[in-house]
Amino acid sequence: MTALLEAPDTEKVVEKPRRRWDRVDTLVVLCFLLAAFVIYAGQWVNLGSGYLYNSAQDQNMWEWFFQVTAHAVFTWQNPLGSTLQNYPDGVNLMANTAMLGLGIPLSPITMLFGPTVTWAIALTGGLASTAAGWYWVFSRHLVSSRLGAAIGGLFCGFAPAMISHGNAHPNFAVLVLLPFIVLRLVKLAQGARPVRDGIFLGLLLAYQIFLGEEPLLITMLGFVVFAIAYAVSRPREALKMARPMVIGLAVGGVLALAITIYPLWYQFFGPQSYRSLEHGSVGNDTAAFTRFATESVAGQADAAADVSMNRTEENAFFGWPLVVFMVVLTIWLWRNVVARSIAISMFVLAWLSLGLTIVVSHYDTGIPGPWALLMKLPLFESLLESRLAMACIPAVGALLAIATDRIFKAAPSFKDKQLPLRWLWLGVLVAVLLPIAPTPLETITRPATPAFFSDGTWQRYVTAGSVVTVPLPNTGDARALNWQNRAGSGFPLADGYFVGPNGPNDKRGRYGAVERPTATLLNNVREDGQVPQITDKQRQQLLTDLRYWHADVMVLAPVTNQQALQSTVEQLLRTPARYVDGVWVWDVRALVASQAPGVSS
Repeated sequence: MTALLEAPDTEKVVEKPRRRWDRVDTLVVLCFLLAAFVIYAGQWVNLGSGYLYNSAQDQNMWEWFFQVTAHAVFTWQNPLGSTLQNYPDGVNLMANTAMLGLGIPLSPITMLFGPTVTWAIALTGGLASTAAGWYWVFSRHLVSSRLGAAIGGLFCGFAPAMISHGNAHPNFAVLVLLPFIVLRLVKLAQGARPVRDGIFLGLLLAYQIFLGEEPLLITMLGFVVFAIAYAVSRPREALKMARPMVIGLAVGGVLALAITIYPLWYQFFGPQSYRSLEHGSVGNDTAAFTRFATESVAGQADAAADVSMNRTEENAFFGWPLVVFMVVLTIWLWRNVVARSIAISMFVLAWLSLGLTIVVSHYDTGIPGPWALLMKLPLFESLLESRLAMACIPAVGALLAIATDRIFKAAPSFKDKQLPLRWLWLGVLVAVLLPIAPTPLETITRPATPAFFSDGTWQRYVTAGSVVTVPLPNTGDARALNWQNRAGSGFPLADGYFVGPNGPNDKRGRYGAVERPTATLLNNVREDGQVPQITDKQRQQLLTDLRYWHADVMVLAPVTNQQALQSTVEQLLRTPARYVDGVWVWDVRALVASQAPGVSS
């Protein structure tokens, strides 16, 4: 990439000898790691019950993913699927964001210290390693200034969207392989060893599939736009690059497919698979690019929430100073073909992220966006288009690195008193980047797990069936997943929080299980707090549902509208609850085995 970068006027430049790792590099990476620890300090000081506030129910879900993966590894079960949730149908873990590429190697830590530790390691290490990965690529292959590379890497690892997803989505925090995938693609274009580079690319692609397919798809789209922009600027060079690129991509594609073909088959055609997950139109409002993220120095929670889906989907939020600065840098660096191509990919992906029509501060202009050209294509149909703005992050980081490198080459010393260009430049960077600098993520104390689960009391009530919590776990309340973790994955749960098909014959994706009538009834009671007049038909439906779930016990833990829920279940079963170790319990094993008196057909 160095040769490409330094070739605005010459066709070939001899690449400098590779720089070895030294103390400066170690110091930079340690700074990245320290920054990540500061951001997650609240979680690290309370690993027993700390909970990232803005993760909603996602921390419960992700800890369950890590726990069930470790459980599968240590019990020699298939890690691609599990019936510990959504019993008896189960969950297709490959079709969810289970991150087997992280969960499997960290399974000993999960089993020894619990999934919360794995969760904290994944997020903290994810941000730090992503920054370190881009720093390594920038410092070895893009610029000679390690300070410039460090600034670029810092932005790539700690940009506002990275911090937003860092509340709840490790698959968008652990992006350390992406810079090396991009580097290997560039190496293919240079054509020195296409077969070897293709093998490395295939291995990287295969592993990234087990870390996160959506970030890989977004990155590849950004690289395609970059490659097209470069090819248009240098058509003769692009033609020379075509042959090694085709060879390398063929080798890498075949190798990656050979490694992942069965897991991918399981994902798209295995049990509980689905074809697509529609989210509706979720493009970025243009205001999202100029405002500041919630967890940033200049952030305003209300202003950010006004133009984002939720706290974990603040996918743009670069802030108006940086947006203006990127325009200025693009104009300044336009003659450099690599910088120009990077800038073009940045603006195109930002444009794509706006969705079907351009919306300006909630006003729909009616101007169509280019997303309509991609939204129906395979894989893209399940993508949240607002996330395409995340492809701008490495582009911004690269432009910051290139610009810093140029300034430092123009001003060789910090000691120039007549025009302290280096100090002026660093002052500009502070002014532009400080407003979007991240703040520590808010951590709260998770409610204690009822002793019924943590002390093993559940074992007296569960034989071979499932636990039915009241109400059943879903996207709004997934605490039961944590209770199951604390019980050592000893029992399956009915329903849950995951992504699965819309029904046995409906392969559209949905969040959570397809609600059975009893689940809907209990959710409604929790929402409105009203005890309905129970009919014999509802009692019979409860029996049908309990048999479907192979239920052994129904459990009501402290929850909103708890009294109304207890009264509803007691009317349904015509049996009072027993208070046992912090929960209200109904043993339904006899009822499920044979129809109980008082429940008419």
